[in-house]
Amino acid sequence: MPQSIQRITQTDPNYPKSLNDSLKTEAPETIWACGNIDLLPRIDTAFNGNLWALFCSKKCPGELILKTHDLAQTFKERGIPTIGGYHSPIEKECLRVLLRGVQPILLCPARSIENMRLKSAWKDALAKERLLILSPFESRYNRQTAALANRRNGFVAALADKIYIAHAAEGSKTLKFAKKMIACDKPVFTFETPANEALFQLGAQRMEPSAYLEKKANSTTPIAQFGGK
Repeated sequence: MPQSIQRITQTDPNYPKSLNDSLKTEAPETIWACGNIDLLPRIDTAFNGNLWALFCSKKCPGELILKTHDLAQTFKERGIPTIGGYHSPIEKECLRVLLRGVQPILLCPARSIENMRLKSAWKDALAKERLLILSPFESRYNRQTAALANRRNGFVAALADKIYIAHAAEGSKTLKFAKKMIACDKPVFTFETPANEALFQLGAQRMEPSAYLEKKANSTTPIAQFGGK
């Protein structure tokens, strides 16, 4: 990866407090960052409690694919910052939509970002300082695995203010993850549909416009505040 990578330890003032607050003793001692570190979720950033994590199972009903695509469009148009691994097919589609906007994006691969090839679709957002690639994994973790993805998801959730789960299939790791997040009092949202009944039984909240528009960010303000171009 041609862009420089910064190591941020727990003693660094840039280290997000939310990681220690949420993960306690499991908080990574070091995180690696590529891009605009002013986008790191901290007390002085302009996310205003409105940094959304996006998740979805690998398989997703068509109805929810459309709803999630529309949601990503809304986040793009409203300038709402997002964070995620963007690995499942629906998550990848969300990232494709979000990259067309101007709002901040935090991307967290389930592997080390040292020596990771930079995808061409990310280059413009990095150049405009609206993309930050983060990882809690050191260089020896150079391939994505299910175990790393599970740890990455916890890392993403710790940084996020709210979580949107498009769909969590019965018996899936995504559903287990949702159960853990709700038990930790993390706000988890999804669209109301019979396909998401399992999420609502766990305590997920109904996804409504007020959930993400009450604290909406101006579509051009966030990057200016974070020092982007």
